[in-house]
Amino acid sequence: MMMSAKVLLLNQNYEPITVVSAKKAIILFVLQKVEIIEKRDQLVRSQYVALPMPSVVRLTCYVKVPKKRVELTRANLFRRDSYRCQYCGTRKGPLTIDHIMPKTRGGDDTWENLVSACVKCNNKKGNRTPDEADMPLLKKPKRPNYLFFMQYFIGLSEQAWKPYLFMN
Repeated sequence: MMMSAKVLLLNQNYEPITVVSAKKAIILFVLQKVEIIEKRDQLVRSQYVALPMPSVVRLTCYVKVPKKRVELTRANLFRRDSYRCQYCGTRKGPLTIDHIMPKTRGGDDTWENLVSACVKCNNKKGNRTPDEADMPLLKKPKRPNYLFFMQYFIGLSEQAWKPYLFMN
């Protein structure tokens, strides 16, 4: 279990790239491809060596990373909206996905046109726009960036990641 712990991988310029397993981070460290920036209190031991358990590692060489996009999925949409109905704000009951501009009126399946809604609000809004139904949105929907989803994986045990994810 210790080797499956999550480690934040930074580019040489300290830009967050992804989250990797501790096993992968240690392999990269042994191959001298990363340096350990933040470590946990535990040690990883072999017969001859004891290494610190990494929490944040940084690549020793800069890697050009293509811009990452967050895939539009049901789960990601609920994460973006914090598992909350965007009309009434409730977290109770099952959530559905609502088209702000209904599909029958030309609405697309895009980040900007989809929101989480409780069944009650979705049924109340029906085939109308929020203005027509007099149901204003709590916040305007937008495409999330990749950093948002990296931040989603931070728990209280990963306070060391916050300075590198621009969360101070």
